[in-house]
Amino acid sequence: MGLKQWTVGAALVAFAGIGAWIYQDAGRSVAPESTFVLLDGSRQSTADLRGKVTLVNFWATSCTTCVAEMPDIVATHQKYQRQGFDTLAVAMSYDPPSYVVNFAETRQLPFKVAIDNTGAVAKAWGDVRLTPSTFIVNKRGEIVKSYVGAPNFPELHRLIEKLLAET
Repeated sequence: MGLKQWTVGAALVAFAGIGAWIYQDAGRSVAPESTFVLLDGSRQSTADLRGKVTLVNFWATSCTTCVAEMPDIVATHQKYQRQGFDTLAVAMSYDPPSYVVNFAETRQLPFKVAIDNTGAVAKAWGDVRLTPSTFIVNKRGEIVKSYVGAPNFPELHRLIEKLLAET
């Protein structure tokens, strides 16, 4: 089985039963209403994402692919943040909060990090179970692309540039 078939298969498993959530480029769906609890205790809602292109990344400190892709996510954030791009990393409910805080501090993550204590956010975003799972949300709050596994970063950058250029 090739990587592409495996990725599509994994995506279908991840999003099984969620008819509105068709994997990759199958149309735009509105990002689900969610409340993100950030590491500093503040809250942010899905509505707060509107007006910016946002990368929402579900990850865990125990996920080797998540840890390996984080420098690329940091670089992507730093490259586009001044142009209206934002990043929100959502730690999975099974990730010990102390590990998440330690990871964010030691890596000096320059974007918002949330902890999904109850699993409600992952459930709302298509019952995310596989990490990393990444969603690209446009300025209107629509999910335009999703990835299970590490994104192809050059492709991701082209998409971000296209979305940032939209009015």
